[in-house]
Amino acid sequence: MQVTFLGTSSGVPTRARNVSSVALRLPQRSELWLFDCGEGTQHQFLKSDLRLSQLRRLFITHMHGDHIFGLPGLLASLGLACTSSGVDLYGPDPLESYLAGVLENSSSRISYPLKTHKVRKSAEQRTILFEEEDIEVTCTELNHRVPAYAYRVQQKSRPGRFDIEKARAMSIPPGPVYAALKKGQEVVLEDGRIINGLELCGPMQPGLSVVYCTDTVFSEKAVELARGADLLIHEATYAHCDANLAYQRKHSTSTMAAQTASEAGVNQLALTHLSPRYAPGNDVTPNDLLKEAQAIFPNTLLAKDFLQLELKPRCNSS
Repeated sequence: MQVTFLGTSSGVPTRARNVSSVALRLPQRSELWLFDCGEGTQHQFLKSDLRLSQLRRLFITHMHGDHIFGLPGLLASLGLACTSSGVDLYGPDPLESYLAGVLENSSSRISYPLKTHKVRKSAEQRTILFEEEDIEVTCTELNHRVPAYAYRVQQKSRPGRFDIEKARAMSIPPGPVYAALKKGQEVVLEDGRIINGLELCGPMQPGLSVVYCTDTVFSEKAVELARGADLLIHEATYAHCDANLAYQRKHSTSTMAAQTASEAGVNQLALTHLSPRYAPGNDVTPNDLLKEAQAIFPNTLLAKDFLQLELKPRCNSS
């Protein structure tokens, strides 16, 4: 999986940081998923190596402007380009009516299939929000001033290394049957033998997982959603010295993000959604927030616009 940060500021854009948006490129697919779409996100696409025409799914955390004001323009531009085969939107209950109102009153035409999915029920009942053969998406409620949701993208476990020598020793003829066996499937050979592909593959390899969590004050539900994730992208709007503001405005400090990562046992934490009050040159800077988080969870990085992270599969050699 490839993660690209398109906006890492909170509230308003700055010279160095646009407002919230993160793109996810899935393995072996020519499609992109987008998480939040703050104002100017389509401009960020133009400055990156990402192709807007590949956008397939878009997940909105909540209805605050710094997370949604870029959505109508991006979808309208995608329609004018006539390059989209369809987009699915996932988000809070008001998302559909908000978007319909903006598009209607601006006389914007969407020339491709556009479908909106409400996530509240899935979050409350802890059911799968979206699922395909190799991947699933779940979500949970957060603790913010308006209904807000975190998302987890989980690649499903896959069979380990295919033992081609063992297959040859069993006189299994090469060809399309090998492809099925490599996937761990059961096949019936021409001679009537039934072969279980899992018996020819190494131990199951865990899939990659990414969790996107913003906006919220510290949340046990976020900890549970992020359990064991490869990457947790978590808001860090405030420094620890401004914890009172964080509680008042239902946002996280750098230390709350690190606590979430630590309790969830994730592999890596990326801090995003930083308040402009911590611009370089001020008394407290983004690097101070990073140090605060690393004191609790060492494997923490500070996201910046256009940072790309490549998540690679973990190998199970046992």
